[in-house]
Amino acid sequence: MSEKKMSSSRKHHLKSLMLSIAKGLLEEEEREREKERTRYMAENCPPVSMPRSMQELQELCREIHHKIDVIDEERYNLEMKVNKSDKEIDDLKIKVQDLMGKFKKPVLRKVRMSADAMLKALLGSKHTVNMDLRANLKQVKKEVKEEV
Repeated sequence: MSEKKMSSSRKHHLKSLMLSIAKGLLEEEEREREKERTRYMAENCPPVSMPRSMQELQELCREIHHKIDVIDEERYNLEMKVNKSDKEIDDLKIKVQDLMGKFKKPVLRKVRMSADAMLKALLGSKHTVNMDLRANLKQVKKEVKEEV
């Protein structure tokens, strides 16, 4: 209980120090990202030399189309891996729920509604059947057994 509280000026000073350190780290991270981007672009995208003849231009187009096809294949393969992983994750989630045996049941509200009102709500104006089931039953007379 003998902990001393920090003064507001001390809190403000510490907060400003933390923010300045975080800002420096973010700037350094951004510079690293930019260096990585330029390195990747230099490695994978060499500068294009403009062809002088029609034959060189056609060859350049073929190379570009070939690179596009390779990248599309990689993208498709990665997309299929992601879809497969998502499906596995969903299956595992279902298995975990089954093993735990706990399902969240929604809280149901009590609704006071007659059977006629329910049918009318479900079927709309088509509902004309009355739910008085006793009226539709046949009258059966009880036979009295006569003992001989």
